[in-house]
Amino acid sequence: MRRVWGVPVLYLLVGAVLAAALFAEGSTAGGVAVAVVFLVIALVHSPLFFPASTGAAEALRRGAADGRPVVFWRPGCAYCIRMRLRLGRSARRMHWVDIWSDPAGAAEVRAANDGDETVPTVFVAGRPHTNPPPAWVRGQLDASA
Repeated sequence: MRRVWGVPVLYLLVGAVLAAALFAEGSTAGGVAVAVVFLVIALVHSPLFFPASTGAAEALRRGAADGRPVVFWRPGCAYCIRMRLRLGRSARRMHWVDIWSDPAGAAEVRAANDGDETVPTVFVAGRPHTNPPPAWVRGQLDASA
């Protein structure tokens, strides 16, 4: 669990140090701006930014039952963040699996990607798709509705 929050906490610490240095120099506006920027970056890299994760087995079972895509992701992944941002509100309708919190999810991703933990890996109708375009994923989600 610590690994999941490591990147966001690191961003918060770096932002706090930089903001404190700017405050010490008398630049209140600069310190506040740096603190806000690093807070936003930390939030985007945190698990809070993504829909609630489920276990791989449960997500794949639900995906097979309702036809919705299953997205395997990990915190701090730029491609996962891009996917999440571009999907917008529709991202909440999919099933998400954090591979750092679920060893079975990491194993599913490795099996689909020749031993690599390449994310996002999206399963649609039981078939894996590695780093597909967000528009394609949205189309698959719309087709399942």
